[in-house]
Amino acid sequence: MSDTAEQVTGAERQQAGGSGPNRPGLALTLLAACALILVLDTTVVYVALPQIQDDLGMGADLVWVVNAYALAFGGFMLLGGRAGDIVGQRRVLLVGLAVFGVASLVCGVANGGEMLIAARAAQGLGAALAAPTSLSLIATNFADGPARAKAIGVYTGVAAAGGTLGLILGGVLSDAASWPWVFFINVPVVALVLLLAPRALKESQPQRGSLDVVGGITATGAMVALVYALVRTSTAGWGDPIVLACFVAAAVLFTVLVLVERRAPQPLLPLRLFTDRARASGFVTLLFFPAAFAGMFFFLTQYLQGVWSYSALRTGFAFFPTAVLVLVAAILTGQLVPRLGASVVAAIGGALTAVAMIWLAQFSTDGSYATSLLGPLLLGGVGAGLVFASGTAAIMSNVAPEVTGAASSVLQAVQQVGPALGLAVLVTAAGAPADPVEGMRRAFWVAALIAVLAAVLALVGRQRRAA
Repeated sequence: MSDTAEQVTGAERQQAGGSGPNRPGLALTLLAACALILVLDTTVVYVALPQIQDDLGMGADLVWVVNAYALAFGGFMLLGGRAGDIVGQRRVLLVGLAVFGVASLVCGVANGGEMLIAARAAQGLGAALAAPTSLSLIATNFADGPARAKAIGVYTGVAAAGGTLGLILGGVLSDAASWPWVFFINVPVVALVLLLAPRALKESQPQRGSLDVVGGITATGAMVALVYALVRTSTAGWGDPIVLACFVAAAVLFTVLVLVERRAPQPLLPLRLFTDRARASGFVTLLFFPAAFAGMFFFLTQYLQGVWSYSALRTGFAFFPTAVLVLVAAILTGQLVPRLGASVVAAIGGALTAVAMIWLAQFSTDGSYATSLLGPLLLGGVGAGLVFASGTAAIMSNVAPEVTGAASSVLQAVQQVGPALGLAVLVTAAGAPADPVEGMRRAFWVAALIAVLAAVLALVGRQRRAA
């Protein structure tokens, strides 16, 4: 079957196969809420870590309160997306949210570090099931074109802003209540989505066959090894034997995965996803761009708290303008993509972010928040909103219904790897100079180069062919 014929047949199946009611406004609200709590849970715990350490008596294992979630989330992402293709996206979403909600409750009542870390890993597993399927359900519930582009803009804008909002919410909840509430807050949101989703979200057409078990094991092992290596690099360095061993393991497992998937009758990772030029460009762009953008939060958070003596809550609010501009720009992307094309919009966003990083590289310790930081934070927010939304649109447009889960899982997997890769590179670039501000400036110059690279890679996808 030709690629074009496959696309037409897939579209017919999508129209005929979906079942259940479809309320676009409520559907988008529920899917955006899923995106928000799953991303928010990556950062909401940061502010609460000191309280957790004191209450549970944790030491060096405190870092695993963060890493356990990240590893499970990234490691099982590909498996979660493909499971949705085979079983049904809505069904897997509800299972993932149920796991995430129960694990959140266990996190809040944890009376020891080991219990909390295990529950955080369970949260990550639930998120790995829910995140790719929630994005896939946009393709099921919104027709390809302006309606889907607008829905993708809202979804990605909320998701991109979720990290910053997590810092603010974590500070508010920790100050007003106590650390368990950074986890308890998930429970009512999950319960509401579980109640309304069957009434508002149309189910995708399940595909015949069984899950690619060998591919699932290989992909999960590869992702866990890669994410762990990148997470460890920022503290142990690139030459650490465990880091090197994990990189080697990831490379071997990814190679095996490609060989296995070429022969699998129903591959976990359909390689035809990468034959479309625009989609492949979108994947690579969304790998490199977060690597640049994440550095802004990492270094400025340290500076605001360490040099300007900002509280954690005030630091979170310092990034609030960025979150607002990310959301606004992502929503506007739904109108820009049909006119300019996703690749051009992403390139513009990458260029704006590069300018913001260069601006930050001129940072002066004598300045103030309004004179030194607000401008680049606003510009970076606009750039990020354009890139995230247009990159997602390039990947999820014209994708065959039977592989929407796989496409969305790869998309979100690269967005998990990107920030970890960026921090590993930028922390190395910053080094440990006598003047920390000089190291921060050097890191922002490198971040600017990465943003330029993302813009160039986005333009590679301008000429596209059907997939």
